[in-house]
Amino acid sequence: MTEEESLGSGVTSADVSLGRRLLNWKTIGSIIFGIVLLVLLFRYVFNQDLGEIWTRISHANPAFLLLAFVAYYLTFPLRGFRWAYLLRSSGTPIATADATEILFLSWFVNCVVPAKLGDVYRAYLLRGNYGASMSRTVGTIFIERSTDIVVIFALALAAGFWSFRGRARPDVDAVFLAGFVVAIGLVIFLIALRFFGHRLTRFLPGRVAELYERFHEGSTRGLTRRTLPVLVALTVAIWILEGFRLYFVIRALNLPEVGLGISASIFVTLIGALLTAVPLTPAGVGFVEAAIVIALGFYGIAGVPASAVALTDRAISILSVIMLGGILYAFSRKVRVAHGVAAPQTAPD
Repeated sequence: MTEEESLGSGVTSADVSLGRRLLNWKTIGSIIFGIVLLVLLFRYVFNQDLGEIWTRISHANPAFLLLAFVAYYLTFPLRGFRWAYLLRSSGTPIATADATEILFLSWFVNCVVPAKLGDVYRAYLLRGNYGASMSRTVGTIFIERSTDIVVIFALALAAGFWSFRGRARPDVDAVFLAGFVVAIGLVIFLIALRFFGHRLTRFLPGRVAELYERFHEGSTRGLTRRTLPVLVALTVAIWILEGFRLYFVIRALNLPEVGLGISASIFVTLIGALLTAVPLTPAGVGFVEAAIVIALGFYGIAGVPASAVALTDRAISILSVIMLGGILYAFSRKVRVAHGVAAPQTAPD
């Protein structure tokens, strides 16, 4: 495979340059928009005293905050192993540690740049370090994201059903119905892609057909009887840990009016997770926090307690990634290799 073929989508170093992207007026505007949206939401829409929210957060229990941090960061080796598993299924051998490093770098990019550029950057780093086809890599990321969505909706339905059992809530029922329809629709789409997607190649022009064929390989080789149970089990474990992060945040804030159990914490976390894909701000800033506050409102939790929970949880899942990811980005050899300032390394046998 030539370099041009492995490039796939024609993405260049300049296209994914983080420095260039951060100085782009669209990125700067999205960051400012997210910050302004946060202030407007909590100060005027939710009518909260920001000083009181900060007082609550500043008195958080460090031990439970550490547990929340640990629960969140345990998801990254699981995500790395899952992605490496998909890559190996599609013909790209890679160690779990290397996959985890690349994935964490992509998380960092997603936290500072809007429109999920981190997913493209992940494919770029893999191609630059291991010569993998970007189209095939994007296929594995597509399956990864699709599995996330299906499992999120399934867990949200289960957690919501358990925590709301015996209570009539039309608003929550509407969320359940929408989630069920989306999950079923996505499952049907993945089945069609797996068994009939290859037929689309004959209707596409040469170059597009070639790129689609690689995407199809990357996205469907992980959808087999052998791989699916592993993929689903890993994804369930990842999102349960995400739920524990919020649970420990609530315990850390020591809010007597917030007595959510683990099922409710998982439900609230998953509702917020769906909005991280909003492309208007990095990591859905502003939208996810609002979703968490609204979801907490389903349980009768509002005001300063709900706002404190949302902001503390997001500090762990965004600010810590920006700080640690920034350090990794500055020193990672994989970044230098992909951008052509260090010699490439070969993939393991």
